[in-house]
Amino acid sequence: MARRSTTSALTRAYARNLRVLTNATLGAGKRVAAKMQQAAVQQNKPPPGPGEWLAGMAVGPAGARRYHLYRPPGLKLAQGEKLPLLVMLHGCGQTGRDLAESSRMNRLATRERFLVLYPEQDRMVNPHGCWNWYDTRSGKARAEATTLMAAIDQVCLFHPVDRDRIAVAGLSAGASMAVLMATHFPGRFKAVAMHSGVAPGAAQSSATALGAMRGRRAPVVPVTAVGKAMGAAAVGASLPPLLVLHGDADSVVTAGNATDTAAVWATATGARPGAPRMLQRGQRRPMRVTDFTRDGRTRVRLCEIGGLGHAWSGGTLRQAFSDPAGPDASKLIWAFVSKQFQDA
Repeated sequence: MARRSTTSALTRAYARNLRVLTNATLGAGKRVAAKMQQAAVQQNKPPPGPGEWLAGMAVGPAGARRYHLYRPPGLKLAQGEKLPLLVMLHGCGQTGRDLAESSRMNRLATRERFLVLYPEQDRMVNPHGCWNWYDTRSGKARAEATTLMAAIDQVCLFHPVDRDRIAVAGLSAGASMAVLMATHFPGRFKAVAMHSGVAPGAAQSSATALGAMRGRRAPVVPVTAVGKAMGAAAVGASLPPLLVLHGDADSVVTAGNATDTAAVWATATGARPGAPRMLQRGQRRPMRVTDFTRDGRTRVRLCEIGGLGHAWSGGTLRQAFSDPAGPDASKLIWAFVSKQFQDA
């Protein structure tokens, strides 16, 4: 009898513990699902602005990627109006909406009348939301760049885009992907902007990416090495003009990547550096600007921002990776891009 009673008590205790564990697991699952649903709702919630925040998805060799397109109000579709398109690539730990809110690019797009495309990295592909700019050896980087081009083509097909006025910009991993796209598809972009990114050709795999970010794998810049550093598509091609923005206090991606990128791009385009000049607006952080020109046109502009860390310069205080004390990167990018549109 004692043995049966002991066994029965153990069975009841096991059943109780199983119920507790099951309820706890179900409760945790519900909480995770609720957080995921809340994140999805937040992601689809339009950032501040009067225009449209349109969701879409494109499919390419790297799989499917979601995106959002910002369309400014008052489009004159009946008159056949075509607008420029600026592609904005977010950094690690961000979403497209985060970058839209941080940069306030939509507000500028409303005033200047252009479309803004915000592709979204798939967290199943990269848990941190980083674009795979570094996987050039395996071919994954080009596959992802081609998938992003599919998103651009889809937007051009269904929205009033002027295909002769397309530019790409990005922050951090998005910046590195932006220059990768420009080297592989140079004829598709009239300008490219790289904010706090890694020099092209500095990494070929995930194992070498960290060293490249810390400046230990800078690409060589002689003419004979340009093809290796930037990819075969860039050899003999007319690379689009490049704007480089980087903070000299960046502890995530060393500022040497900015000077390396400017040097590589200038070598590839035959541009020569002019005298640096210091610029500062009000109490904002100072900026050292160097233009690399050829035939009277700026092919590369390097902006080194004093005291700026790994953050969008001039961004909102409400977002991570955003520094409101820096010069307005969005205005700098659009001024550079729109000048290239006019010259083209």
